[in-house]
Amino acid sequence: MRHVLTALGCALSLAACAAPPGFDQEAGGNTAGFGSATLTNTVAQGQASEGIRVDLARQFAAEVDTVINFAFNSDQLDTAARATLQRQANWIGRYPELRFRVYGHTDLVGSDTYNEALGLRRARAAVAYLVAQGLDARRLEAVASFGETRPLIATSQPERANRRTVTEVSGFVQGHPNLLNGKYAAVIFEGYVESAAVPTTLSNTGGETEAGTAAAP
Repeated sequence: MRHVLTALGCALSLAACAAPPGFDQEAGGNTAGFGSATLTNTVAQGQASEGIRVDLARQFAAEVDTVINFAFNSDQLDTAARATLQRQANWIGRYPELRFRVYGHTDLVGSDTYNEALGLRRARAAVAYLVAQGLDARRLEAVASFGETRPLIATSQPERANRRTVTEVSGFVQGHPNLLNGKYAAVIFEGYVESAAVPTTLSNTGGETEAGTAAAP
């Protein structure tokens, strides 16, 4: 019994000598393998959010035309461009948790320096129109221009397809209340529900059938 008490006393003494973690330390952080869950969870959430960003970017591109075109040596928005940007604005307005970036491009006519500046002016014109539709300017960026470096059609002649801006999902608004503890279910739930809906029509018997399917008399 004396040996047991002695051993217990030694254990208590060692425990008393161990300094508690500081206020700026993670509890258990100095113990091998303990505390790594936070790091692992942070990495996993970052990977998950990037995957969701990619999914939303694909959804945006599938549901809305992301490209507008310009006249030669111009950054003015024509009727078709404004109509496309209006549809983009409607989609963007449904997802206040998202940030977007607009990239400007030119054709291969002219110098690299001039075309880089022209591409940026086009991107800024697109962003200005989107903001005019009531969108928060802090969610929209026109900071990148590829000038003539990424033509759709490789030609040194004037080419309208190359004179464009492209709008893309770039990330999430940090701290937005719709973001649930790093989980972005609320952001994509609406899109998933809409994509899963099966159109129905009323049959002549009062029931519902899938669109295009004749109801039994």
